[in-house]
Amino acid sequence: MRKLAYLFIFACLLVIITLFLSACQGQTPPAPEKQANGQTLTIATSFYPVYIATMNIAGDIPGVNVVNMTQPTTGCLHDYQLRPDDLKTLSEAQILVINGAGMESFMDKVVEQQPGIKIANASEGIQLIKNEGEEGDNPHVWVSLTNAIKQASNIGLQLATLDPDHAAQYSANTTAYIDRLKALRASMHQVLDRANHRDIITFHEAFNYFAQEFNLNIVAVIEQEPGSEPSAAELAGIIETVRSSKIKALFAEPQYAAKAAETIARETGVKVFILDPVVTGPMDPDAYIKIMESNLKILEEALN
Repeated sequence: MRKLAYLFIFACLLVIITLFLSACQGQTPPAPEKQANGQTLTIATSFYPVYIATMNIAGDIPGVNVVNMTQPTTGCLHDYQLRPDDLKTLSEAQILVINGAGMESFMDKVVEQQPGIKIANASEGIQLIKNEGEEGDNPHVWVSLTNAIKQASNIGLQLATLDPDHAAQYSANTTAYIDRLKALRASMHQVLDRANHRDIITFHEAFNYFAQEFNLNIVAVIEQEPGSEPSAAELAGIIETVRSSKIKALFAEPQYAAKAAETIARETGVKVFILDPVVTGPMDPDAYIKIMESNLKILEEALN
């Protein structure tokens, strides 16, 4: 009898251990699914806003893995230098989706080091704004809703060409995402088209396309180069502009210190608001829409 009892207890323990191990295995994150040929297609993106757009178009497709080359806290790629980790990411990718419009100044090095990688340019066909006081074009096209829609369309079409096996899925996802962006654009027009004040001062030239789309007038820019504070003379000029133009609000950005904006506010009595150009944030496919919805609430308060 005692022997049978021991056997029964042993059998129960064996069942419990088996169930425990099965539960633990179930908690392991699944590896990216493979395509029918057993390979996983890896799509790399150059930086945050391109990653968010590409995730909406390709992120849920089995056999396709979307990775961001740069860290999500990198921000704009002004004068960005490729790191060894970036090159490793690119070496494991078959496609690289870039913003284009001159944002990725390191592309010659990418092509040289990874000649086999295929490039998708999100800004193809977008009419660019020239940078003021310097050569080249303004690359911050995604901050405009209309341009964000065009970029999503470009990414979807180019991925379908480069990876025809998933063309139907890219197309369906692109259409769904564009529908959401169009709804957001309509909401923004509904609010901003009736704004009481249209003259604004921005932190740097990230919002030029946005201002153009929503008929806002940027009368001054605090920092011509991000991270380079204005000189005393430039600061005095902006303060005079604020006073003469009766500006009601200054817009700083969460990625940069607002010291210069706060100095201007102190001298003029205007309020500093934070507008996000969507260059950093959570790695969430809904991030662009959520951040722009937050921007809309801030603009509604600041311009009225």
